[in-house]
Amino acid sequence: MAEKIHLPKTIVDRANAYYKQVHDGKYLKRRSYEAIASAALYIACRKEGVPRTFKEICTVSKVNKKEIGRCFRLMVKASDTQVSFISSKDFMSRFCSNLNLPTSVERAATNIAIMAVNLDIVPGRSPISIAAAAIFMASQATNDKKTQKEIGDVTGVADVTIKQSYRLMYPHAKILFPDDFKFSVSIEQLPQF
Repeated sequence: MAEKIHLPKTIVDRANAYYKQVHDGKYLKRRSYEAIASAALYIACRKEGVPRTFKEICTVSKVNKKEIGRCFRLMVKASDTQVSFISSKDFMSRFCSNLNLPTSVERAATNIAIMAVNLDIVPGRSPISIAAAAIFMASQATNDKKTQKEIGDVTGVADVTIKQSYRLMYPHAKILFPDDFKFSVSIEQLPQF
């Protein structure tokens, strides 16, 4: 699975260690080996600082997102492993790189996502959805515009979800962008849905 998403051997080794640590435990009885391995890979990625989404792990596994999530929660409980919360910032660099966006757009999108969360503009939204909407907003303010579909293809977030998060952010655009951001279009010219 790790080879399919180009993960280094250190992550594979860590995932193997997590797998061995819990695979015989009472918490994971009646769980498939594939689900346990997928959850172990997910944990290892987060611990090594290169988090992947459940959807990304699902694409290389034969297990659905729900089952990987269950195993993840059980493994964290069984191994007493501390797993930090993920934030939009954790994914921003990879997503922007995959979209061939310049670092100025990445910095702006990161700022937008952080501010949106800190100001509680996007309550209940996942960090991935927030990142996707922030990338959309930042790219629309430059000459490096990306569509919701392009961003959705890279992030795994549905177009409509990007639009919903963006709608929440749009009224606050003036305070979400960094002060030194170089706009190609005015904030008033950003798309309104």
